[in-house]
Amino acid sequence: MNRRGSGVLLHITSLPSAYGIGDLGHAAQRFLEILADSGQRYWQILPLNPTFPAFGNSPYQSNSAFAGNTWLISPEQMVADGFLDAAEIAEPPSFPVDRVDYPRMIGYKNTLFDLGFERFMEQGSDPRYEEFVAENAPWLDDYALFVALKEHFGGRAWGDWPVAVRDRERETLRNYATELADRILREKFLQYVFDRQWKRFKELSRALRIQVVGDIPFYITYDSADTWSNPELFKLDEQKRPTVVAGVPPDLFSETGQLWGNPVYRWETHREQRFSWWESRIERALSLVDMLRLDHFRGFVQYWEVPAGDATAQNGRWVDAPGRELLTHLARGRACLPIIAEDLGYITPDVHAMMAMFGFPGMRVLLFGFEGEIAENLNAPHNIGQNCVAYTGTHDNNTVRGWFEHETTDYQKDLLFRYIGRAVSADQVPGVFVRLAMLSPAETAIIPMQDILGLGQEARMNRPATTKGNWEWRLRPDQMRDGVMQEFAGMTEIYGRR
Repeated sequence: MNRRGSGVLLHITSLPSAYGIGDLGHAAQRFLEILADSGQRYWQILPLNPTFPAFGNSPYQSNSAFAGNTWLISPEQMVADGFLDAAEIAEPPSFPVDRVDYPRMIGYKNTLFDLGFERFMEQGSDPRYEEFVAENAPWLDDYALFVALKEHFGGRAWGDWPVAVRDRERETLRNYATELADRILREKFLQYVFDRQWKRFKELSRALRIQVVGDIPFYITYDSADTWSNPELFKLDEQKRPTVVAGVPPDLFSETGQLWGNPVYRWETHREQRFSWWESRIERALSLVDMLRLDHFRGFVQYWEVPAGDATAQNGRWVDAPGRELLTHLARGRACLPIIAEDLGYITPDVHAMMAMFGFPGMRVLLFGFEGEIAENLNAPHNIGQNCVAYTGTHDNNTVRGWFEHETTDYQKDLLFRYIGRAVSADQVPGVFVRLAMLSPAETAIIPMQDILGLGQEARMNRPATTKGNWEWRLRPDQMRDGVMQEFAGMTEIYGRR
């Protein structure tokens, strides 16, 4: 990111598809071509890990830090690869075109996956499958067994499983692996299909010179294969329950703070193991994408831990984290660490010092720029530094139009109008913000697709601290038409980002 460039933020689930959710099929390939035709350099997505209704379908709360989200598998590509017949996907249910109906989509895709797995088993040995399983065994074996066990035990969290299974007694796990062999093989097959389709997608992105920017959460979900298979890496008690959980302290936005509930890392054990788990996690992520946004980067310097069982985050405390030691270890032997640091919110000087040490660009969000003393606001366009990624908003924000119509005060609107030198209407505001981000000094500007299209709050991706209606927004097929990026392409060229 050491030269001017730009790109688009759009998660794959938001692409058009006849099969209920955006996937790695034709629409993903078409979007890569649209990006290339409009002179873009980056496609930023959200985490690729599995999502589940129990976690609100959030890509930031997954049962694995290593596995791929199999809902992104394209039925069309399964046909092309011989796992399905064309007739089996010819008449999908009538899904909404602008939202993901997760329950219906999951039921439909599981039916297709069952058919594909049955055909895969009938076809006999596949050297590419065997190679994939062998290469990914360090995480795949535990993950597939975890998925099978969770289903076997009625969806209960792993801390509620029989003690011998919870504590991973070897003979007990061997017996269950035999009993649940078909379910384990099915999950490995689906991970293989995801990997095969993703590699095809990445080959096209390289050919078109589009770099894929991925995203990984800082914390791991308690009910995951990672905590079950590596309990020593987290602050758990003898019954494998968290003793403390993650969150953030009270601030101007919340009198009680935010209680996330994720288990907290036992950093001394990570250090003793030479950060091998983190190294494997980053290696896996960078095998899928070209760059990574590290969510909650502040946690690598200090994190807020709250006693387990507390109803709020008020009684937590700041604890130092060995982020510099970890990142130094990860950087050793590499030309660079292709990382964007999520440095939003209250950030202390030591966090920015560590970012500077490793040369990580930070994030600046224009929606945060029109409040307070704008002359000194770091998110105001004129204050954005060169080594930053400028965004109009992120997946956690309202769209620019939604913000202007429903969240701004009269003072903020007046501030915006004075800043740009004229009053504008709601339908003009998204274009203004896109232009401000593109002309900013930031080396990189990444714009949510919703703001390029000028959409309102109905297109919002996520509302933090809510559990329903998130991660559902999708592009309609007509919004992928030729020419939709024409104005954006013009800005890309005139502001030196092509």
